[in-house]
Amino acid sequence: MNLDELLGEYAELEAKLADPSVHADQNQARTLGRRYATLTPIVTTYRELEGVREDLAAAKELAAEDPAFADEAAELESRIGPLEQRLRHLLIPRDPNDDKDILLEIKAGEGGEESALFAGDLLRMYLRYAERVGWKTEVIDSQPSDLGGYKDVTIAIKAKGDEGVWSKLKFEGGVHRVQRVPVTESQGRIHTSAAGVLVYPEAEEVDVQIDPNDLRIDVFRSSGPGGQSVNTTDSAVRITHLPTGVVVSCQNEKSQLQNREAALRILRARLLAIAQEEADAAASAERRSQVRTVDRSERIRTYNFPENRISDHRVGFKAYNLDQVLDGDLSAVIQALLDAEMAEKLAAHS
Repeated sequence: MNLDELLGEYAELEAKLADPSVHADQNQARTLGRRYATLTPIVTTYRELEGVREDLAAAKELAAEDPAFADEAAELESRIGPLEQRLRHLLIPRDPNDDKDILLEIKAGEGGEESALFAGDLLRMYLRYAERVGWKTEVIDSQPSDLGGYKDVTIAIKAKGDEGVWSKLKFEGGVHRVQRVPVTESQGRIHTSAAGVLVYPEAEEVDVQIDPNDLRIDVFRSSGPGGQSVNTTDSAVRITHLPTGVVVSCQNEKSQLQNREAALRILRARLLAIAQEEADAAASAERRSQVRTVDRSERIRTYNFPENRISDHRVGFKAYNLDQVLDGDLSAVIQALLDAEMAEKLAAHS
């Protein structure tokens, strides 16, 4: 889409958002509002650039008669380059999912109980980060471990404003490795274990149509740490999507209906990711980077407790504030990844 088309779309959005009837449908209003917020920096920068160009033309014309305007012309000319560069950056195509909320799944991997405890640490890190930036979180499903960690946990993260969660957390998918002395280690030796993180854009029902005939739904009794039953009724739900073989289980809620709705929510997100993989080679490469097998050799990030160090191996980021990062201060890590993404896009469009 070229600049003229974006300016036209912006004007249309402005008109729609000014129509009170649009706000009767909160989902539609939110979608339009997010798109409007995405286009606003582009339009604002374009208008500022056009204004500076007009002022520069006027200043040059006046400088021919009055040299006092030469300094003003020089100052205006110095602003044009940075504004043009900012506009170029803003016009680089965005990830179509950047405005979406997400489902984030953390799976314990190699390392037994220590890995499950680390999965719990990662969960707390993301929950604390979401709290810092004003996002809403909800635990959709979880399988606690005996010592208080998690074998598997899925959370929904929703933005309250116009900026989607995916735009910030889409690069969290992959294997996260921890190096520390586990609570289960009596000799004080440092161990390495891993947990996997999967990130999916949250799919609306309009994004993914699921045929009920394509589903096999099984119910079973919920279980807690150690496998003990925590529910006397068959309220846990397992849904198998027969065409793709995707299986989703949920047992957090007390009722079978609630667990079914939670499982369908996760299923929609996974099916949306699969559909995008098939439709877009770039998306396919991105999804493959979120390693499904929690293998320490496929790590994207290392959390080294003895050195209080965090390292992201994809962009060479390294910092010695691991304690703060685990308390939710993820901004610098995320920004390093976003900067790398922007550099790649600029190189591809240069």
